[in-house]
Amino acid sequence: MNEILKQFQSESEEKAFDPEHRRKIRFNIGRYNEAVDRGLKVFSDHERARDRASYIKQHTILNLDKYLLEFEQNFTRNGGKVIWAQNTEEALQEIWKIMDAKNARSVVKSKTMTTEEIHLNEFLEKHGVDVVETDLGEYIVQLAGQKPYHIVTPAMHMSKKDISELFADKLGIPLTDDATELTLTARRLLRQRYLTADIGITGGNFLIADVGGIALTENEGNARLSTTFPKTHIAVVGIEKLIPSINDLGLMWQMLATSGTGQHVTVYNSVITGPRRADETDGPEEMYVVLLDNGRSELLADVEKRVALKCIRCGACLNTCPVYKNIGGHTYKTTYSGPIGSIISPQYMGMDKYKHLSYASSLCGSCTTVCPVRIPIHELLLLNRQQSVKEGLNDKTEKFGFGIWQKAMLNRSLINMAPYKIKNAVISILFRKTWSKRREVIRVAPKSFNQLWRQREENRKDI
Repeated sequence: MNEILKQFQSESEEKAFDPEHRRKIRFNIGRYNEAVDRGLKVFSDHERARDRASYIKQHTILNLDKYLLEFEQNFTRNGGKVIWAQNTEEALQEIWKIMDAKNARSVVKSKTMTTEEIHLNEFLEKHGVDVVETDLGEYIVQLAGQKPYHIVTPAMHMSKKDISELFADKLGIPLTDDATELTLTARRLLRQRYLTADIGITGGNFLIADVGGIALTENEGNARLSTTFPKTHIAVVGIEKLIPSINDLGLMWQMLATSGTGQHVTVYNSVITGPRRADETDGPEEMYVVLLDNGRSELLADVEKRVALKCIRCGACLNTCPVYKNIGGHTYKTTYSGPIGSIISPQYMGMDKYKHLSYASSLCGSCTTVCPVRIPIHELLLLNRQQSVKEGLNDKTEKFGFGIWQKAMLNRSLINMAPYKIKNAVISILFRKTWSKRREVIRVAPKSFNQLWRQREENRKDI
């Protein structure tokens, strides 16, 4: 058993039986569910909208090469610069070249999971660059020295009291239960950072091929400030984030907002097509888009699993998942957690180390039901499990156990040979540290169905 799996099992048990953790998550996800129920009412036919959104993303993935080149051509024509990064190392080195050329020592960042994926903050800090997260949730977890807990709401695991105590400790403000005051405190401290930052870094919710632009959707305005004041803007975006046309945004933005936060549309929505032009009053002097592959091409080459690249990072599958709601986001130890993370993380980070995530699922199918782009998530989890077995990554105990099970299930006389008391003794030993640790011990009936059926047939003959 590898150390990552051991840690996952240990932390999962700790979180699942932590009543305070479960209280916070259920409260926050409960509010999300209420908002989504209200938000869905804006659609006259939500299922048809899901069909259309799914088609747009599927079409784009199947023609990704064409749309990537179209995006590059149009974005470059607008004055921007495109950098292709095959992996984390290439992305970090290319970003550092820009930083070094500008002699940049301060960065403001809006919320971006791709920079979490390549561990950009840690890289820049090691090189003496001051990096500050400007999204409130990201700012909170940065102060706490943590990673985002959730794809959309990074500080979902923290209560108002937790945040107040954190701000008091790190920022020296009095304790308060006023959420508005906590928000204003962060806003006041961040304002000056926008004005003095050398470089602004964002992600991109969508890349738009026909106009050569990146689409950003947010609720706080911090992304706009991060792309407006600094002289240089760097956007780090996964290659799968493409959509063909700006006309597709009308649907895709609304699907993302409704499934992500329950809003009809988020407060701030921007399309940035390049650096500031001569007749414009604000915006960066230079703009770069780093197109990140980092395992996406390999996933694209897998005919059965490539549909996972349709994901628009709304987080709906996390919020409905019974496993995520019990063990939380940090337990996964990956950038992308929950059901969608359990599919793509083993593909991006290695099946040998992260195959266990695809087994951390009840396969209830709720994730598939809520996905706005109709990714068959629970089916992809099964395919990941199948892949791990084909690659021989299951351990010796598992192989032995299933080998015995297979042999017994294919031989009825072998099953009937052992008395039920012996069967119960064997089961109690095998499952004492797993199933039986938290549940009632499994008991085999005194007679099998096969035996009961034969007895029934014999009794009928005697009549």
